[in-house]
Amino acid sequence: MSGINREIVLDPQHIPKHLPGTRQMQRLLNRGRAAHIFNDEATLNQVAQAIIEKGEFTGNIRGYDRYGLFFPEPIGYRISPEGDRTPLYYGEVKIDANNQYHVIPRTRPTQE
Repeated sequence: MSGINREIVLDPQHIPKHLPGTRQMQRLLNRGRAAHIFNDEATLNQVAQAIIEKGEFTGNIRGYDRYGLFFPEPIGYRISPEGDRTPLYYGEVKIDANNQYHVIPRTRPTQE
C-alpha cells in the first residue's frame, strides 16, 4: 500500500527553513550546517501532495513516521555553508506523534 492513509495536519513551523532566501535557512548556514531547500513554495506543496497520495512508508525513525518518494527532476538542493549546491530528487514527509507533518527535500531516505 502506498500513500498516507490517515488524517495529518501541516506543521507550518518547519516550512521557512526549507525555502530559499529565508532567515531560518540562513541561520542553518551561519551555524555551519547544510540546508535542504525546495526550489520554491509551489514545489514544496506539490511534493507534499505527491507523497501523501503515493509515497512509500520508510519506517519510524527517531520518533517520526516517514514516507518518501523519488522524483525524476530535482525538487530542490542541498546547500553547504561554503555555498556548494547538490540537486535533490527525494522528498520525505515526517509525521510526529500528534499527526503533524512537514516535508523535506533529501538525497535519499533517512536511515537509522
